[in-house]
Amino acid sequence: MPRAPDSAARTSGPSAAKPEIRVLVVDDSITARAVLSRLVAGETDMAVVAAASSAEQAIDLLGSTRVDVILLDLEMPGMGGLKALPRLLEAGRGAHVLVVSTHAATGAEQTVAALALGAADTIQKPEAGRFDTAYRRMLTDRVRALGGGLSEVVPPLPVPARRSLDRPLEALALGASTGGIHALGQFFTALPPRIAAPIFVTQHLPAAFMPVFARQLALASRREVAVASEGSEARADLVLIAPGDAHMTLHDKHGRLRVRLDRTRLDNGCLPSVDPMFESLAAALGAGVTGVVLTGMGRDGLAGARAIAAAGGAVFAQDEASSAVWGMPRGIVAAGLASAVLPPDQIAQRIGAHVGAAAWI
Repeated sequence: MPRAPDSAARTSGPSAAKPEIRVLVVDDSITARAVLSRLVAGETDMAVVAAASSAEQAIDLLGSTRVDVILLDLEMPGMGGLKALPRLLEAGRGAHVLVVSTHAATGAEQTVAALALGAADTIQKPEAGRFDTAYRRMLTDRVRALGGGLSEVVPPLPVPARRSLDRPLEALALGASTGGIHALGQFFTALPPRIAAPIFVTQHLPAAFMPVFARQLALASRREVAVASEGSEARADLVLIAPGDAHMTLHDKHGRLRVRLDRTRLDNGCLPSVDPMFESLAAALGAGVTGVVLTGMGRDGLAGARAIAAAGGAVFAQDEASSAVWGMPRGIVAAGLASAVLPPDQIAQRIGAHVGAAAWI
């Protein structure tokens, strides 16, 4: 088994059949660095090019070492992973951060804070002796997704040519997964404080993290934010978030839009899923719905986007350059459903321009 590097850069050999995903491991535990390095080194399409025992050391290494993915522990002496995140992202010049920490399961505050600061994803650091085959597959799949499919040949995608916002906005619905908390922060920071329509969010996130996520989103959006429950009533400028253990669907009840929770397992494997939210809103409101699909793995949101488009509504997709993983938005673009493909803040500005200058009052 290859020796794990420690604070030293390694480049791929010229015989590599395809570009490798270059990984930096940052953890103060020499055992964790060694084990994570071995897990990554066992894959043919990725390599650990450097390892660091502190955030300060990692920032220095990034000055001379190009990487694609940073595996980052949060609890370290000195600056620590959370405080260092903005500097690591700046020094990484486009590298994505995967937080590997004990806090990924129990520390909702730190984990959601890391995601809001720009970490793309999180994964639990298992106890000693629990780095098994299943964990290796989970870790390397996340690294591979964040590495961007370096060898994938992507066919030309259709130019967005669908309907624009030409109807009064009755509901705004957003779906996101990997990298979504940061993208949602960018979106809501740029959205006017009043749009006179209810807002719905489905973010793939464990149920235990939802109250913390709601507080984070309230700060970014300057709005009231609540985790949806059965019977929650939608109202203008209230943000309702799907709980982590149920799909959020919306239904007209006596002229009012109310939440109905659904725990049916779907083929896409997502709970909560973006599709039921989009589909139920399209059925209830038709062309008055605007959907936004942000960064994330997989194709969740595609079926729902089709329903919105068929009902006459508009669908926006996040662009590849600003996405942590261009999976969910790419599905929208590839299907020809996107009204526009833009970074989150520009999507928000486009919606703000549609609702009018009065929204800023």
